[in-house]
Amino acid sequence: MSDPVARPRAARTLLALAAVAVAFAAADTYVVVLSLPDMMGSVGLSVEELQRAAPIISGFLLGYVAMLPLIGRIADLRGRLPVLVGSLLIFGFGSLITAAAYDLPSLVTGRFLQGVGGGGLVPVTLALVADIYPVEKRGVPLGIVGAVQELGSVIGPLYGAVVLAVGDWRDIFWINLAVGLVLAAGIAALPTPVAAPVAESERSPRRLDPIGLVLLALFITALLLVMRQPTSLVTSVRWGGPFVPFGSSTSIWWSQVGLATIGLGLVLLAWLVLAPRPFVDVRDWWRTARQADLTGAGLLAVALGGVILAFATADPQVQVFSDAGPIYLAVAAVAAIGFGLHLRRAASPLIPRGAFARMPAWGSLAVSFFVGSALIAALVDIPVFARVTIYGDSQIKAALVLVEFLIALPVGAVVGGYLSRSLPVGAIAAAGMALSALGFWRMSDWGVDSLHHPSSSVVLVIAGLGFGLALAPVNAALLATTDSAVHGVTSALLVVSRMVGMLIGISALTTIGLRRYYAVSADFPEPSQVCGGKTRCDEYTDLLQGAGVQQLHAIFVGASLCALLAGLLALVLFRGAATRGSSTSALIGIGS
Repeated sequence: MSDPVARPRAARTLLALAAVAVAFAAADTYVVVLSLPDMMGSVGLSVEELQRAAPIISGFLLGYVAMLPLIGRIADLRGRLPVLVGSLLIFGFGSLITAAAYDLPSLVTGRFLQGVGGGGLVPVTLALVADIYPVEKRGVPLGIVGAVQELGSVIGPLYGAVVLAVGDWRDIFWINLAVGLVLAAGIAALPTPVAAPVAESERSPRRLDPIGLVLLALFITALLLVMRQPTSLVTSVRWGGPFVPFGSSTSIWWSQVGLATIGLGLVLLAWLVLAPRPFVDVRDWWRTARQADLTGAGLLAVALGGVILAFATADPQVQVFSDAGPIYLAVAAVAAIGFGLHLRRAASPLIPRGAFARMPAWGSLAVSFFVGSALIAALVDIPVFARVTIYGDSQIKAALVLVEFLIALPVGAVVGGYLSRSLPVGAIAAAGMALSALGFWRMSDWGVDSLHHPSSSVVLVIAGLGFGLALAPVNAALLATTDSAVHGVTSALLVVSRMVGMLIGISALTTIGLRRYYAVSADFPEPSQVCGGKTRCDEYTDLLQGAGVQQLHAIFVGASLCALLAGLLALVLFRGAATRGSSTSALIGIGS
């Protein structure tokens, strides 16, 4: 066990830097809202080929969700600080690949790595709160972490818009790289705020590895040359030869520069594996990963990846899941069954036995799932309602309708964290979700001109505050009823549950909405009957608009029911969560 008050200033500074990192990574989730058309154009895709660009989004989500459990478990075994720094470095490297991307595969690879690094920050930061603060004092910091995470959804599009106003879409990701490196350096420089077990390779001070750092610099330089292919070099008679692919190949990787880059990468990897004291001890990290259960992590990643690809690649306005969705879901089901069998047989499974033994612990996953199912309706369908009724094809104006909701949400998160210090977390979460359910219920009565009235802003604020109120209590219930040795993996699964809830929720709610749309439009007369022989007129457009509004009303009713279910589950399942206990000691696990 650790000294509960060791180095409090370092602990708070660490948590502040981690919270900034979480906010920045969350903003990166939404930063492509405005930059996606430019990103598509830079890799040869037109705006009409939006479906082909879906991997830019789904690749990020895949990295964000599928790798979370493994990262969380590694944080339990190795400590929080190394994983925080490692996640930031992966996020930064992914930003570099994205900024330098020259085709769709390289762009998707960069976004995937950004998802892996950015996603890893959330559960580790939640576990960090539990390491630093005793049970009865976690509410506010958990609320702050939840607030900054949701604040990213507000900052992301605005951040992207500001950068695009003065520069190129690639500048967004160059800035990401710089910020990620600065935050990683700041966290690595801090002293360990509480005593904790440390990996063997971390016990002695790290010495400078000049050979490894030179190899890294050469590799990154060569990689940028391959990916950016500077015009002044490629078109030069003297320097352009190394960029010309061999034979009939058109791949830049099958050129002198490309092969040299691959060679440098292999040499760098060999050095990190074989050198006695490299700047990154790959062997030691590999041992930790194996201890964390790579087989179980792989099976769970396949299961989660199948769900993500089935739903994230579909158009939520017209499809339940993508055309290949049944295949993805079948693969996910097989992997999930294999994962369940593996957990029963493995000596040291990814999710240690008994980790979710207490009712509030597994109950937090159920509540988080339905919170995500309801939340996605706000994030997706409120802007859709705005486009259907008043803004037409203007996605930017439609997205701005969410501003009141997205500002109220982090405010509610901090208030919910404060209230959890003196009130039962189940009651707070239930009250919050009741407010959100009320907001959705009022949205189900919106007419085509409702967004012009101030009352719609009140409804959006109520719904946003409700979701915010539930964030800290759900996190607090989980951390109070699980052991410190599994806070990383359990926090990761909490985030996964919410993300899966969002994906499945949008599918289920879309199904409900589409059925309502088809039921309403089935009684429509032919366009020629309404339009005097024409195929389209304002009168028929109004009929279609009315059907679209009815579709969204059905979705809002479904979201209201999801929110109510989340609140009821929290009220019942969080009864044993002693979040207002008298514990005076923080828990271990931060690492070095």
